[in-house]
Amino acid sequence: MLTQEEIKQLVAKQAAQLVQNNMTVGIGSGSTIYWLIMELGKRIKKGLLFQAIPTSKKTAALAAQQNIPLAELNDVNFIDLTIDGADEIDPNLQMIKGGGGALLQEKMVAAASRELLILADHSKLVQHLGEFPLPLEVIPFGWKQVQREIRETYQVEPVLRMLDDQPFVSDHGHYILDCPFRKIENPDILTYELNGIPGIVDNGLFVNMADLALIGFPDGRTETMHK
Repeated sequence: MLTQEEIKQLVAKQAAQLVQNNMTVGIGSGSTIYWLIMELGKRIKKGLLFQAIPTSKKTAALAAQQNIPLAELNDVNFIDLTIDGADEIDPNLQMIKGGGGALLQEKMVAAASRELLILADHSKLVQHLGEFPLPLEVIPFGWKQVQREIRETYQVEPVLRMLDDQPFVSDHGHYILDCPFRKIENPDILTYELNGIPGIVDNGLFVNMADLALIGFPDGRTETMHK
């Protein structure tokens, strides 16, 4: 039986084979994507030519270490393929992302992509989104007003994400509120409502964005979910 880390390596290795010469590829964030970057670094050494749009400073730094050519989102018209992870995936390929705090850039890169492939181990599959606390990226100015609005509207207690006893700050200078909704019945409606609250930059619901997901299992199997 494979460990969780070995499952991540398995799906990352398969996904890396989808990257072809002259592609523009979005590279996500997270522990599974670490292995993807390692695999792409090996393919670069063997002569693969492509450019990558990273979804976080951490991803950019790791990709640069592997000599993967980087580009800015502003420099391209579209992205051929983005490969990213997820914190939860429901049967309709709706997702919660943002556990690593890079949801804004991840969503912008995903939106610019012709195809979005999600890599995950089987533990990320759920029947209903929401057990994983939904991240909201918020402007630091007045974040408590956003917290109060969420609390009063949804009867959910948002928690300010902390790092080393200080508020976690995203790559773009924002805070993250983690919201334990427990069960999200209509993610499409909720994402629209949340983004209408002043102070919320974006939320971690990725609705109708993924085209397919590659899921790994402890017995070494992989399964592909399609939209």
